[in-house]
Amino acid sequence: MRDVSRLAEPVSADLGDGAVLAAWERFVRGEDRVPGVRPLVAVSWHRCREQYRVDPHLAEAPVAVAGPGHPPEHDVVFAELGFRAAAVAHEVSGLGGVVTVADASGRILAEWGDQATLARAYDARLAPWFCWSESAAGTNGMGTALEAHGPVPISGPEHWCQAFHHWGCAGIAVRDVVTREPIAVLGICCWHSRLPASAASWLAHAAGMARHPLKRRARDSGTELVAAYTRARRCSGAPLAALDAGGRVVIADESAGTLLGVPASTPAIDPTLRWNPGLPELSAASRHATGQAAHDPAWVGATQIFAHPCDEPTSVGIRPVFSSGRPIGNLVSFGTRDGALLPRAEGAAHPAVRPRRLVAVHGNRMVLLRPTEVSFAESRGNDVWLRTDQGRLRAACPGLDKLDGELADAGFLRVHRRYVVNLGRVREVERGPKGELSLVMDDGSEEMVPVSRRNAAAVRRALGI
Repeated sequence: MRDVSRLAEPVSADLGDGAVLAAWERFVRGEDRVPGVRPLVAVSWHRCREQYRVDPHLAEAPVAVAGPGHPPEHDVVFAELGFRAAAVAHEVSGLGGVVTVADASGRILAEWGDQATLARAYDARLAPWFCWSESAAGTNGMGTALEAHGPVPISGPEHWCQAFHHWGCAGIAVRDVVTREPIAVLGICCWHSRLPASAASWLAHAAGMARHPLKRRARDSGTELVAAYTRARRCSGAPLAALDAGGRVVIADESAGTLLGVPASTPAIDPTLRWNPGLPELSAASRHATGQAAHDPAWVGATQIFAHPCDEPTSVGIRPVFSSGRPIGNLVSFGTRDGALLPRAEGAAHPAVRPRRLVAVHGNRMVLLRPTEVSFAESRGNDVWLRTDQGRLRAACPGLDKLDGELADAGFLRVHRRYVVNLGRVREVERGPKGELSLVMDDGSEEMVPVSRRNAAAVRRALGI
């Protein structure tokens, strides 16, 4: 166990940071400029004010609402985090702090600390059965960790709700290694004191230990999906692939591999080595199918997608695969239609309401953009960059897939695994010597955006060419 009481440099901001407090006061009044505030905090404030509508003068966290049941591996994560939290509780108690474990909705399940601090924490409802998600309690260590990756320290006036400005908190979410969705969050909160310097490393270590059984289970599920695929191949001549619960390809035959743009007949048992199919609608449909199968084990579905080299939609059958009574992925067969048809609203990951603003970060500033100000988005490594009328800006959105889903109903289209473009900003379409397409945007940069072969037909349809 790592001793979190040995201090070095603090990982959180000064609880009495006047510049942050002044920025918070201006932002609460409606201003957008927040100089001196970390981008992660500024983006969280924006969600709290514009999306979640959290009252900054909320005095205590609300009561949590009971959520749906969860699979057994979540209980394994809760138990592991509880063990880690209980083991370090006496060190944190000496700092006037508490350690918490909450579920994916931000509902605190258990808490450890000295009685005096626990009583003080209860005044703010920092206690079991109360909800600390961002949508419920604003910017805070646990809630903001559920929206981000890695340890998240939130200190003093960085909290969205004024009543929590006396606390310094840090949290880290444990995420499913297949779906990337949060399962639980581990938090440390200290009253009127800085967080220990080792808090971030301890949180990361504890979350890593909780992920070990998830990785083993994901590899086992990968093996079971390959076995189910092998059995199905003996009975069907249709192009076939197996997708995991997150919509990524575990294995595909030669025909399906061509349609999906992934290597053929190459099992990807390890969840970190699986392929994104490059067809967001298919990935979304597969994720929807997994959810349907969890409620109705007899469910079988079908949908239609555009897949290169076909100019017409291709029928796709989706059959869930189960292990120990729960769905772990789907067998996807092309050219078949056997099951309930997925409506587009369910099969696609597109929201019904267009986003009013996109959030980008530039230095310590948060930049709010109208969708029309963005010509295209590009994925580079773990970051997404926006080509805007103000130049290149890093998007606050953590991934291109999520951004693609948010922007699809705002006139944007995925044209390549690395690019999403604003169709209204396309000025020219250039055809290469082998028929490949490139897009020239009207942003004055003359930068060419490549169109992948599998997306060429969709681009031609969207542009009417």
